Amino acid sequence: MGRIGAVLIDIDGVLTVSWKALPGTVAAMERLREAGLPLALVTNTTSRTRATIAEKLVGQGFPVSADDILTAPAVTAAHLREHHPGARCLLINTGDVRDDLTGVTLVDEDKEESGSAHGRAPDVVVLGGAGDAFTYAALNRAFRHVQRGARLVAMHRNMYWRTAAGLDLDTGAFLLGLERAARVEAEITGKPAGSFFATALAHLGATAPHALMVGDDIESDVLAAQRAGLTGVLVRTGKYLPETHRAADGTPDHVIDSFAGLPALLERLGA
Repeated sequence: MGRIGAVLIDIDGVLTVSWKALPGTVAAMERLREAGLPLALVTNTTSRTRATIAEKLVGQGFPVSADDILTAPAVTAAHLREHHPGARCLLINTGDVRDDLTGVTLVDEDKEESGSAHGRAPDVVVLGGAGDAFTYAALNRAFRHVQRGARLVAMHRNMYWRTAAGLDLDTGAFLLGLERAARVEAEITGKPAGSFFATALAHLGATAPHALMVGDDIESDVLAAQRAGLTGVLVRTGKYLPETHRAADGTPDHVIDSFAGLPALLERLGA
């Protein structure tokens, strides 16, 4: 498969929708495995740990393991350990990903102290994935802590994602309002942060000029990867919308109908 020596693959909307395999994706993954091409599944999914994601994918027939998966929570943990060591972190997230947040001190939201009397307010507010946890009370609590000086970290700023029922609002829709209200800019740890792609490439021992990223989000997956030096491939599945494609700030290197067409694209690139 020629000059491409590694492939990064988004999961939701590319391989699956609502954790059900899209047509042809398992067979395409098997072809990549047979070719011996190093690959990593890179996802902003914040509702499940790497282990549970692997279990879901294996259940659908994908030849993957937890070691193949890099999640926004796992990268966030590394970011917090490096840039905010020892910080008390208030996590607002739908889903339990604590097993992937090793080395991070989490504040129990129900037991946190206000900070006014004891000086124990969180040092960092961490936003994960949107859902039922993103209540007015939770977001207002985050707003007040950030006003007091807490740092704001977000695992991603995706605006929406695709489910079996249609598009659902995601963290970015709420994060934008929080940033503007508090007059701060969040530290982003997942895609489209360049550090996320760098971590994935380091995991594979690959370099950006010889790596390819496949995603359904033209901004966070594809164009962000291209800015990091990778080849970007947009699939017309998942959250893909023609109007979003037309209005994007850049042009994908390649556009294919689905992940099922990736092996053929890689063969053409190799040729």
